[in-house]
Amino acid sequence: MTNPAGNRAHVHTEESLAGKTVLVTGADGFIGSHLVEKLVAAGANVRAFCVYNSQGSWGWLDGVSPEIKAKLDVRLGDIRDARFCEVACEGVDTVFHLAALIAIPYSYSAPESFVDTNVKGTLHLLEGARRAKVRRFIQTSTSEVYGTPSDVPIRETHPMNAQSPYAATKVASDQLAIAYHLSFEVPVVVLRPFNTFGPRQSTRAVLPTILTQLLEGKREIQLGRLDPKRDLTYVGDTCDGFLRAAVAPEAVGKQIQLGTGVTVSIGELFDACCRVVGVEAKAIVDPRRLRPEGSEVMILLSDPSYAKQVLDWEPKVSLEQGLHQTAEWLEGAMAHYNTGYLHV
Repeated sequence: MTNPAGNRAHVHTEESLAGKTVLVTGADGFIGSHLVEKLVAAGANVRAFCVYNSQGSWGWLDGVSPEIKAKLDVRLGDIRDARFCEVACEGVDTVFHLAALIAIPYSYSAPESFVDTNVKGTLHLLEGARRAKVRRFIQTSTSEVYGTPSDVPIRETHPMNAQSPYAATKVASDQLAIAYHLSFEVPVVVLRPFNTFGPRQSTRAVLPTILTQLLEGKREIQLGRLDPKRDLTYVGDTCDGFLRAAVAPEAVGKQIQLGTGVTVSIGELFDACCRVVGVEAKAIVDPRRLRPEGSEVMILLSDPSYAKQVLDWEPKVSLEQGLHQTAEWLEGAMAHYNTGYLHV
């Protein structure tokens, strides 16, 4: 895929998605559940693909309003099942493919499961979308595909250099999506969010890990390395990028980053979390939380200009605003769930 220059696209997601049937894989997860809410608000008919479990849980969708629940067509299944994916795609206008295994530390222990879910699962969805002749397929990528960049800010043309099994499977799934676009004319858009944060994010991620420990009253916070730098986007802004990618006329065939163009180190993020919670604390480097030396990505910094050009998208929520909203949500969630549930 190439990213040629073009005129800025002016999109109206509420008008364009209203009445359309859309499939969201990973609808039970962090970003997916927020996206489902936005799609319902936009008037779309949402088919929510959630991972099957014996409790019949819809993940984070269990907690959305009854009004939203009543409008959902929920399918409990597994993207590793090709037939289930094919049926899920039938009659669909747009596929938002977010389902994936994402825990980088787990990918060191169980890489084959990441291949089965992230690569083969994406293949199943692409084939289902191809057969269903969908109008658009949004492939969710990650900034981890770049590894530690050769220069910053990172642009969409930067070479991919996976430094973890997780990142390698995302490179492979992105390339499959690109191949299906070029070989079979599946109308693919590859969206590459940088580090999304906000309510419902698992405490396996660094930001909710910090906030949860601070809110629990701990003043020595166990973390990994403090010097890596990340580009953090609030989840509502990320979801807005997905909606725009579904309707922007120039997006098909493109790889597009979603990021703020601002970077913050983990140490600086820790200090900001302390300010938001209103406490003083100390960060302790826990060796068990360190990535293998060659696998650590030291900086991820986006160039958001292409997303502005093609999607007319730019982030609206500042890091400080997003941290306050996340901390408020976590405080309420910790009162209703046991902390272990937040690790999902």
